[in-house]
Amino acid sequence: MSVTDSFPMDTGEEESEVTPLELFFDLVFVFAITQITRFLTTHLTWAGVVRGIALLAVVWWAWVGYSWLTNAIPAEEVLFQRSVILLAMAAMLVVALAIPRAFTADAVVFAAAYFVVRGLHVVLYGLATPPETRDAVLRLAPGFLGAPVLLIASGFVGETLQSAFWIAAIALDYGVARVRGVEGFHVQASHFVERHRLIVIIALGESIVAIGVGMAGLPLGNRLLLGVLAGFVLIATLWWLYFDYVTLAAERRLVRASDRERSVLARDSYSYIHLLVIGGIIFVALGIEQTVAHVGTALGVIPAVALCGGGTLYLCGHNAYRFRDHGTISVARAVVSIIAVLLIPVAVVVPSVVALLLLTALFVALAGYETVRSEDRRVVRSE
Repeated sequence: MSVTDSFPMDTGEEESEVTPLELFFDLVFVFAITQITRFLTTHLTWAGVVRGIALLAVVWWAWVGYSWLTNAIPAEEVLFQRSVILLAMAAMLVVALAIPRAFTADAVVFAAAYFVVRGLHVVLYGLATPPETRDAVLRLAPGFLGAPVLLIASGFVGETLQSAFWIAAIALDYGVARVRGVEGFHVQASHFVERHRLIVIIALGESIVAIGVGMAGLPLGNRLLLGVLAGFVLIATLWWLYFDYVTLAAERRLVRASDRERSVLARDSYSYIHLLVIGGIIFVALGIEQTVAHVGTALGVIPAVALCGGGTLYLCGHNAYRFRDHGTISVARAVVSIIAVLLIPVAVVVPSVVALLLLTALFVALAGYETVRSEDRRVVRSE
């Protein structure tokens, strides 16, 4: 089955648009993503990478919860609901501020603020949704609230136990929706997809910020300018690969699904699989930042893995997204993801700007090939 097989000709749905409150709410996640990138930059060890991934996992799951919540209720229109969302924003700001020391001095502050974010989500879901949805969220509440409790406990133990508590918290949080299911939740498809498109834009914006961070205080010579432009072209190509046609096909698939199937598809394709897409962007951003900061020397192993492996993770996320929605993959994207991994040993011996140029050329070639040769793209873009 191709990505075009499941397109509806007409959705016939009347759905709410993404509101200014939702866009405002996402600003704290802009800051949180920036803080995670900063954490990775200052912890360029394998342990630091694992912790950065853990931070991304918990921050992402908080955003996911509120993307489902604001999809279900008119949060901007009701004063009480608007106030709770703003309060959750304040708590999420504290979470973001604590990220640089989330495993050391600010571990308890980070986890306690995170508990408030997640607790307000469950409370508002319980008070503002119909009985069927309220029962659904209460079914998942032990995981949604138990995970932050485990993170709080992790702030009072040693490093080994702290890692165990974090693993248990993430497994509980992500696992409860898989084990207990999402029956009872209802998804406005186009609104839901638009929220996720916007969070991808936010992550890509962080990649542009990373260019500025990496070159801070450096004179804009020819080599650095080349690295900056290559980084921008790579980011623009990541945008192209996501927005050109695949996300359009995925939206139509979600709209076409029955109500029960739609909630499961939304959980799998967006709540779970989009973490790979966002993670790939963040790691590419780290690689770009390290490239422009050390434009004349070779990348270290971890920055090289971040740059090239981040590109691979991004494309693997796309293929997982497509496979879950349509049962197919893009062979071209699979091949390029493998080639990107093979560039890692090259990236640690050539000047960083050369490694960035090679990866950028690879992704531009992929985007160009699909734009010219993809039959799926042609059908989607002509709808």
